[in-house]
Amino acid sequence: MHAQLQSGTPHIPESNRGFRAWWQLTRPHTLTAAFVPVFLGTALALPSGKIHFGLFFAMLFASLLIQAATNMFNEYYDFKRGLDTEHSIGIGGAIVRDGISPRTVMVLALTLYGISLLLGIYICMETSWWLALIGSLSMLCGYLYTGGPYPIAYTPLGELFAGFFMGCLIILISYFIQTGDVSGISILVSIPVSILVGAILLANNIRDHDGDKEFGRKTLAILLGRENAIRFLAGMFITAYLLVAVFIAAGIASAWAAIVVLSAPKAINAVKGFKAGKAPIQMMPAMKATAQTNTIFGFLLSVGLLIGFFL
Repeated sequence: MHAQLQSGTPHIPESNRGFRAWWQLTRPHTLTAAFVPVFLGTALALPSGKIHFGLFFAMLFASLLIQAATNMFNEYYDFKRGLDTEHSIGIGGAIVRDGISPRTVMVLALTLYGISLLLGIYICMETSWWLALIGSLSMLCGYLYTGGPYPIAYTPLGELFAGFFMGCLIILISYFIQTGDVSGISILVSIPVSILVGAILLANNIRDHDGDKEFGRKTLAILLGRENAIRFLAGMFITAYLLVAVFIAAGIASAWAAIVVLSAPKAINAVKGFKAGKAPIQMMPAMKATAQTNTIFGFLLSVGLLIGFFL
């Protein structure tokens, strides 16, 4: 089976290659990790003056495209290394289950990178060319996450890289392009969202623990062991909420930021789901709940900051 997967794409009826297959190729449940930081960084910038919506949308689409392209690189290299089969669990597997050719996936990923590059040039022209260096590093990291001889995804550092580049950095760039500066508050507020972005990756690695271990990956979930990884995930959730409480107590954020607690049930469901699930398919709802926690938490934090500003 492994040799067959490496030699080519299995024959799949054309009827299976519809919009749903292409949409799943982007792994939409992860795209909130790109949208939420842009929204939050822009919300933080609002008290500094008028928002430049052209830069906001350029940053938003560039972030979404880079995230989608990163997911496609992941799809491509997981296939090439034999990690994806038609029996794999999860939203990935467009190549082995839906018959999309590996070359098409790679070309599409590079095309999305090209479009995001054009958007980045526009952002740099309107703000600072230093962002070109930062953006290039982000794109390189997206490729090296699963590409290259030493993929980041195969190490215990995946969550750290994802949290920094897809959380902290996007928030700070979104703030900078609106204000021309980076404030201490923007750095602090980026931390809990960065933690939750990393939590999405950890959730994915907990689900894939057994398969990744078999293929020689050394993810954080494998390093900690499944049970400890679930405890670590719970600790990430708790830390994110506690940080918001500290921000409120320190006057960094208004009391309205406490509405992030409304996202807590999703975090609780995620931890309970991973504890109860044994097979990868049983842990899919817990993965979804983790991504939803990041989405709802980031959105509510943005709303809380905006309400505090206007009131």
